[in-house]
Amino acid sequence: MRRPHTFIIAVLLAALTSVSACGSGDDTDAPAVDPNLPAASTLLPAAAAQMRQVTSAAFDITTEGDTGALPIKSANGAIDSNGTAQGKASLEQVGLPIELDFVAKDDYLYVRGITAGWQKVPLAQAAAVYDPTAILDPAKGIGAVLASAKGTTKRKENLDGTDCYVVDATFNGAAMSGLVPGVTGDVTGTAWIGVDTPLVHQLRFAVPGDAKGTVTIKFTDFDKPVNVDVPKV
Repeated sequence: MRRPHTFIIAVLLAALTSVSACGSGDDTDAPAVDPNLPAASTLLPAAAAQMRQVTSAAFDITTEGDTGALPIKSANGAIDSNGTAQGKASLEQVGLPIELDFVAKDDYLYVRGITAGWQKVPLAQAAAVYDPTAILDPAKGIGAVLASAKGTTKRKENLDGTDCYVVDATFNGAAMSGLVPGVTGDVTGTAWIGVDTPLVHQLRFAVPGDAKGTVTIKFTDFDKPVNVDVPKV
């Protein structure tokens, strides 16, 4: 059962897990660099409230540069708050590339590698290590993390056709631990928050330790149904 467990951690939220070793940043809520931009103290709570209402989203995880021991190279898919999910991931373990497909439906997780068939694991068993649906949980997901965050609005930027405010933020370690077990300190990163609707369209974090790489998570297709075909095992 170790392979599916590693997959859950590495693919769906390895990017957030990786920042648990980051040091604490400045926890002040500084004014926007440009006084014409809205303050982070306004944007972050608005984004928290909006993300708490999201029921599903597509995600795209990418890494750049040296990622050290972080196994994930890329992943994309869709997930909803009911536990339905599907997607693909590229990992590297012991220097070897691994390509995986995954499906979650009706309390089961299905994982398939290139050279093997589908494996079926109870989702509750995988959730004992990490619950991927926590990202959309209003009580402990991204909404809860944003609600306690503090930072600075840096600029306005168009991201893939959507106007966003770019906010450098410090995320409270206690709030982050509800989303990512094991986080013990505050986490620093950058959030791209929509101008028209304060959804989080992108998060970026530095890989901790001696590695100099970065991990970026993009979110799209908010509240679109996640329809999957359950694999035959």
